[in-house]
Amino acid sequence: MTGKILAILGLGLLMAVHEGGHFLLARIFKMRVLKFSIGFGPVLWSKKPKGSSTTYQIALLPFLAYVQIAGMNPHEEIDPDDKESYANASWLGRFLTILAGPIANYLLAVVAVFFLMLAVGRPEIDGLKVGVVDPKGSANAAHVQIGDEVRSIGGKDVHDWEEMRGQIQSHRGEEIDIVLRRADGEVKLRVTPSKEEGVIGIRPKEIRTPVPFSTAAKIATVQPAQSALEMLKGFWRIVTRKEKAELRGPVGIVGEASSHIDKSVEDGVSFFAALSIYLCVFNLLPFPALDGGRLAFLLYEFVARRRPNALVEARVHMVGLLALLALFLPLFFMEIWKLFVKG
Repeated sequence: MTGKILAILGLGLLMAVHEGGHFLLARIFKMRVLKFSIGFGPVLWSKKPKGSSTTYQIALLPFLAYVQIAGMNPHEEIDPDDKESYANASWLGRFLTILAGPIANYLLAVVAVFFLMLAVGRPEIDGLKVGVVDPKGSANAAHVQIGDEVRSIGGKDVHDWEEMRGQIQSHRGEEIDIVLRRADGEVKLRVTPSKEEGVIGIRPKEIRTPVPFSTAAKIATVQPAQSALEMLKGFWRIVTRKEKAELRGPVGIVGEASSHIDKSVEDGVSFFAALSIYLCVFNLLPFPALDGGRLAFLLYEFVARRRPNALVEARVHMVGLLALLALFLPLFFMEIWKLFVKG
């Protein structure tokens, strides 16, 4: 239960950081922020500080957060002399305000990776030793054990995990020999890589090597960038139908986050760092209603030297929002059904 509570709070934190980026840049460029909400649904707490134009609130469901900036809604009346309106802000101010949300998520991941490296060190693979055995994989069915050291696959000696992965995937759906070294000697087992992915359900054993400040900073600079690039490649593979999308709603994400938190604090922090990068990359996709969609309209304005029709842009974003809701709401209710009805 503790893991689930921490997972919900962690997800709320990622959303709050994202909207905090929008909020901070809006204030830097002197825009008037009307509301900063963590969560949605019934309001549990709200406060408007004296002399402030912003109402801060916490709502019941912490899966979303939002910032309401004066002048962003094209249906509201815009005073051309209102210097604190988003509609009257400079192009650079509006562009950076929209960009700041995803960037805030990215920077959060960088900070998390940095302190994680300082606290527990850099993960390194311990040779060919098995660290994780998937209960659903053929390796588990063949009685492969944690701590086993892989010597050969399909009659071929392997020297690293990449070589072993290639050998396994070359025998998809075929039963092959796997030779392992254990404390009491070598054993030969029979495993069958899955037809779809070509895996047998094992992962390497990792050890942690302490790193100095400079190395932690380097890893925190490089690793999130590599993860973001891999996610972009993953999105492209989905768009080109080379890979099937695995969709999860808030309930599914909380469940997965909870399982990582239950394993260790390190595992939980790593998961949320990766999720924060995912939120950054996803929100930068040039899809209506996402930050990337808004940035696309701003780039059009920069190139064309004129603003797009505000009502047309609003309708485009509304269509995008409805498309996202049509995708994720059924997923959300399906997860709720499985959780409370099917158990």
